[in-house]
Amino acid sequence: MPPAAIYLDHNATAPILPEVADAVREAALRYHGNPASQHDAGRQARRALEQARVRIAEILGARTAGMDADQLIFTSGGTESNNLAIHGLLGLTAGTLRAGGMNPPAHGATSPRLVISTIEHPSIARTAESLALPIPTRVGGFIPPVLQTLGVNAAGVIRLDQLESLLTPTTQLASIMLASNETGVLQPVAEAAAICRRHGVLLHTDATQVVGKLPVNFTALGVDALTATAHKFHGPLGVGVLLLRHGVQLTPALHGGFQQAALRPGTESVSLAIGMQTALELWQREANARRERMTMLRDHFEQTIRAGWPAAVVIGAQSPRLPHTSNIALIGLDRQALVMALDLAGVACSSGSACASGSSEPSPTLLAMGLPEEQISASVRFSLGATTTPAEIDEAARRILNVCNNLRRVG
Repeated sequence: MPPAAIYLDHNATAPILPEVADAVREAALRYHGNPASQHDAGRQARRALEQARVRIAEILGARTAGMDADQLIFTSGGTESNNLAIHGLLGLTAGTLRAGGMNPPAHGATSPRLVISTIEHPSIARTAESLALPIPTRVGGFIPPVLQTLGVNAAGVIRLDQLESLLTPTTQLASIMLASNETGVLQPVAEAAAICRRHGVLLHTDATQVVGKLPVNFTALGVDALTATAHKFHGPLGVGVLLLRHGVQLTPALHGGFQQAALRPGTESVSLAIGMQTALELWQREANARRERMTMLRDHFEQTIRAGWPAAVVIGAQSPRLPHTSNIALIGLDRQALVMALDLAGVACSSGSACASGSSEPSPTLLAMGLPEEQISASVRFSLGATTTPAEIDEAARRILNVCNNLRRVG
């Protein structure tokens, strides 16, 4: 019999909670109408959808009433929200990436500047890089943005001093994640937002790994846009949000409908929105207890691994971190061999971002931190969730150390 599986990859996807699954099912059966329809079934669906929208925005610390209310847009998840933010806040549409059909750029027009950190998720980094490429088919009025990268220090924290020097009168947008999905290191986004505001630059933050783990206050952060997705905090797959500060202009990436002020057209899923709301409300009720418990389990896990493998290095340990994320370099071993061997031993973990976990390339985040090769090549990410138990942590640590010792003997 294979060993009972222990799931320590919640940063990739946190399994949906039963209460959330029940809420999704109930909503799917109850609100069968299209929320854009004018009949009674449609109006009921619309009311439920808007209630979920307002409630999620409230929990995220957005303004939900008055003339200066912020705007919450439902998307299919974090990747779509991030793409919509980068394209939309730069004023780009899908049409700008095709040849022809546009007026030529004005004489003397300059490229807008886009700043991202060197530790961004691939849905930010690859999007920004693709826009900055001088692809020949981009003719007409499209001027590729100039992409600039904001470095981090050896502790995995962005360099605020460097941000100040990167911003120029032509800088239009910056995107800095709220916490690293790989190391769990929290970033000084509120301070970055203040710097951007002084320079008149919009700031987007990918808060995917923080929402539903730690309190997030959109207004207090001072950012212009924020990304979150439900499946990172035990909500349903397939739903996320892009939160926009009041007055921020966004160019839609899709066309063909009036839903969500035509910024993200298409029929919204009422059941998924209610599932996201339910998962956030469950976290809010248990926020302090979850944080304390996961921090305790994470610290115990790291101490056990380091005691059994003295060469192990906890990456980012010297910085404030998310309570559930542990990136450990098991020095002397290969990260990909470790992940595969641990899978066979019944421990689910990853070698980095889920969107790039199949890559053999070293982690851009760890490279940006300037870590030695022996740490980069041996780093494995373990991430806990609301359902992780002390017994699972103890058993996982035992299995991990057994795998490490077996691999060392084979090597």
